[in-house]
This record gives sequence, C-alpha cells and structure tokens, in this order.
Amino acid sequence: MKIVSLNAWGGALLDPLVEWVGGCGADVACFQEVTRTPGLNGWTTFADDVRTLPQRASLFEDLRAALPDHQASFVVSDAGPIDDQSGRTHCQDFGIATFVHPDIPIVGTEARFVHGAFTEHDRWPSVDRPRVANGVRLVDREADRIVVVVHAHGLRDATAKADNPRRRAQAGRLLDLVARLKEPGDVTVVCGDFNVLPDSETLAMLKAFGLTDLVGSADTRTSHYPKPGRHAGYLLVSDPDQVRRFEVVAEPEVSDHRPLVLEV
Repeated sequence: MKIVSLNAWGGALLDPLVEWVGGCGADVACFQEVTRTPGLNGWTTFADDVRTLPQRASLFEDLRAALPDHQASFVVSDAGPIDDQSGRTHCQDFGIATFVHPDIPIVGTEARFVHGAFTEHDRWPSVDRPRVANGVRLVDREADRIVVVVHAHGLRDATAKADNPRRRAQAGRLLDLVARLKEPGDVTVVCGDFNVLPDSETLAMLKAFGLTDLVGSADTRTSHYPKPGRHAGYLLVSDPDQVRRFEVVAEPEVSDHRPLVLEV
C-alpha cells in the first residue's frame, strides 16, 4: 500500500501538482491546504494579514480530476473571502482532503478539530486558524490486515514552530483520534504538515504513543519556500518493520512542501 502526504499549497503549482498526483500511484493520498468554492473553478486571489497568493478556487475538484476513481473526502476547518479573476468576492472553504483507491474498503472514518472550531472569517487571519484531522480505517487485502491512516494540518501561530500549550493540546486531540480508530495489530500511519520542529513536544508525544518518525531532520520544503526553517511535514508509523520504502520527494516540485511517500 502506497501512502502519500502533501501540503498542496492551495494548488499554486497546479500543473506539476496534478501531473505528479495522477502518476504517483498513491493508494491513499492525504492533502493539506485544500480549497473548495461551491460553483467556482479556476484561479483566485487569497489574502491575509501578511501575504497575497494565487490559489485554486476548488483544488478539491482539481485533485478529484487527477484521481477520478478514488474515494474522496474533504473536511473543512474554516472559510473566508477570496476574489475571482474578475474581482468578485466569494466564500471559500479551506481544509484537508483524503483520497483512497477504489479497490480498498474503508471500514471506519472519523474527523475532528484538533485546534479551535469552524470559523467563517470576514478577513483571513495569518495565525491561530482552526485545524482539523481526518482518519480512515482501511482493509489491505493484499497483506490481510487493517491499515489506519490519520493526517492533520497543524497550527500556525505567532511563536513560529515553537512548543506551546496550544500545540500540546493539539497533539493530545490528534492522539485521541488515532486511539479511537486503531485496534491492536493494525498498522498505523500518522502524517501531515504539523508545523513543528523535529525536537518538538508534539513529536515526542507521538513517539511516546508508540509511533516511529521517518522524517527526522530531513528538509521537507522546496525552493518555493524562502525562509530558513525547512521542517514542516512528518510521517510516523506504528511498526517500522512494515516499511518497504519511504521517500521525501525533492523532484518534481509540486508545492512549497515536498511530498512524503510511504510504501508498507
């Protein structure tokens, strides 16, 4: 089973993104920073307190077109205004998406907020936005086992990626979700853009739960990210002996984050 995790950056690099996604062979694809604007496609402009970015109106639909047969779900964390190319303002949903190969039965699923609660913003804030996690319980017929995959987009706040009580609480809620989905003997994968450092309290809590971090101090950013801190995405597994291959994909560049690819 091949599992992919990627912060898709709102689809800012759409052409290489959808080409790579369509050809990567993912059985399970977990995307963070996914957009959906009902009734609107094409390009929009996103703006918060500190930045303005080109962004797809409905990246969820773009990804569905790249993975047309996969079972798709989209969980919204918050919503706010974006402008289309004619300058009209629309309300856009923002969240995370999960795609599962059509041959893989989904026998359990759960999503929850790990920070805050759903908010519809009059103007997007640059920090302290709500965050969600989503998990699926899957039948791996080839290996005759259950694989649990949980992914999340972690809090971005004014302390950059430093430990703080909100991140501690966020990690606890994420682990609560994992604990509700997994059962003894399951292979468990927890991944996503956690927005923390390799020596963070968040990762220490996940490791204490029995998960092994496969990323460590590897660079998970691309040339489209100009800041010095190169750590954001992580992928952890419950049984490293089940890992057939793991890669932090440097090329092609499909986002300001590098895809994480695991085969178990």
